[in-house]
Amino acid sequence: METGDYIVHIVDDEEPVRKSLAFLLTMSGFAVKMHESATDFLVAASGIRNGVLVTDLRMPDMTGVELLRNLVSANASLPAVVITGHGDVPMAVEAMKAGATDFIEKPFEDVVLIEAIQRAAEQLVDKPLDLDDVASIQTRLGRLSDRERQVLSGVVAGLPNKSIAYDLNISPRTVEVHRASVMAKMQAKSLPQLVRMALAAGFGPA
Repeated sequence: METGDYIVHIVDDEEPVRKSLAFLLTMSGFAVKMHESATDFLVAASGIRNGVLVTDLRMPDMTGVELLRNLVSANASLPAVVITGHGDVPMAVEAMKAGATDFIEKPFEDVVLIEAIQRAAEQLVDKPLDLDDVASIQTRLGRLSDRERQVLSGVVAGLPNKSIAYDLNISPRTVEVHRASVMAKMQAKSLPQLVRMALAAGFGPA
């Protein structure tokens, strides 16, 4: 889908952030609309067609996760990219379970956000589920060892390495080694991609 065929809705309570993101995306050819709060966006959401949501995770009126859940409840959900701080990865995983297509950790390169929006926009075009992709992911999941599956389960649950290590009675360094192996076997280039793949294949926390 071409960038001019949909509007990117930016939801962030900080005006400088909204304006900065809007400037970046406008200069990159996107049509953009800004919203001061998640509450304001919820009011307008039911009338939105062909839109992609870019929302901050932590906002004073409601979190990005709560916004996504409210959109689903109102039958007004749309493809969403969640922006998060480094300490918010567990919440970002919850956002993906609530329907977000991607989450991006601050600070990020401009191209990372642009590519995430373009991936989200692909969902605006009705496409049949690619069963070959799901089957391929499931095949890769089958190549994981029992311990690697346990580590992946913790990652999908949004747990930090230290918590996974404690639960499995191994060292955080060993968790890092297993996590790197999981990324390689699953052919995932990033944590968000790994979580997306696991959720698409129906793999959840144990």
